[in-house]
Amino acid sequence: MDRPISNTEQRKNNLSKWLWYVAIVGIVGVGFFGLRYALKTKVEKSDFVFATVERGNVENAITATGLVVPSFEQQINAPINTEIKNVVLKSGAKVKMGDLIMNLDEEFIQLEYEGLQDQLELKKNNIIRLVLEYDKNLNDLDYQDQIMALKVSNLEANLVDAKRLAKVGGATEEEVKKADLNLKIAKLEKKQLENDLNFRKKAVTSDKRNLELEVMIQEKKIREISRKLKEIVVKAPADGVITWLSEGIGKKVTEGEPLVRLANLDNFRIESSCSDRYSSLVKIGMSVNVRINQTILKGIITSILPAVENNTIGFIVELEDGNAVQLRPNMRVEVFIISGKKENVLRIKNGAAFTGAIVQKLFVVRGEEVVKVAVSLGLTSMDYVELLTTELKVGDKVIVSSMSDFEHLDRIELK
Repeated sequence: MDRPISNTEQRKNNLSKWLWYVAIVGIVGVGFFGLRYALKTKVEKSDFVFATVERGNVENAITATGLVVPSFEQQINAPINTEIKNVVLKSGAKVKMGDLIMNLDEEFIQLEYEGLQDQLELKKNNIIRLVLEYDKNLNDLDYQDQIMALKVSNLEANLVDAKRLAKVGGATEEEVKKADLNLKIAKLEKKQLENDLNFRKKAVTSDKRNLELEVMIQEKKIREISRKLKEIVVKAPADGVITWLSEGIGKKVTEGEPLVRLANLDNFRIESSCSDRYSSLVKIGMSVNVRINQTILKGIITSILPAVENNTIGFIVELEDGNAVQLRPNMRVEVFIISGKKENVLRIKNGAAFTGAIVQKLFVVRGEEVVKVAVSLGLTSMDYVELLTTELKVGDKVIVSSMSDFEHLDRIELK
């Protein structure tokens, strides 16, 4: 006959079930971690990359990016508003200095040149005419001055005669005063004439100088037009390769519009950029390493661009070997700016194990196993990391590959 189960027995049964579930979960967890421990604590040596601690130099490097560009690039622009008459070479063609690339229509500039020549001749004739007028005016004024001098002398004699006659009663006092007044007027007229003569001399000299300056300006314009006439025949200013060409025959071009771009593909430089947080560190003259695959090219910063764009600063790197076979136009490369250097320090090859932390735990070979050791790090370059520790010595082997899967372990047994 069934009887009801007491509350105490029900609680005991529920507690037994929960304890059973906890035991199962605990067994599974212990088994999982035990299996993981068994798998992770004994691994093949070939699963890791090892490096040996040594002594040597370490360079501190600022990472940047770079673009390979020709060291020589030149753009030829249209000298005037004109048309493309004919094109001799095509884009991609190699040229030597002086090679003909294209011809422009010279009719308009030729007419302008001839017009300026006519204007120059007119200005020169104006100078000649001004000189002739100058000589004539000066002569006329000089003659008038001489005539006035004679008139003054005559009036002075009349005054003397009037005074003498007045003493003997042959002339009145009014006649003496009139003679004296005429003399004073003549002297003032002579001074006025001399002043006018001096002014004419200075004014004509100034006018002549102005015309001479206009002639000089006109001659400069003619020389400029003459230069542009020579540029109607577009020639290569240096050896190189045509990277771009305006090929539209009959196309109208305005003064200053690009016609041809040339580049020297035998020598290259690097246009680089890095974060603007390094702006106070990047200086002209700093050494630079440029990495192309496994090749390192040495260089130096020769200029820094003044503008900051998209939180980056730009700079130009001139390479020691600008014609290295690895260089190709528009190739992206890694650039490392050498901002510091230490000599004869404890170092090790750089690898994925190094995350940039100042103090880092590395796995060091000790017999048949590797042991986790805390190590202080110094300068870091693309090749080496400085070790600031007494825990390691020259000859120790350290795992430099990524150890993210083994961070929970303190030691690993090697097969």
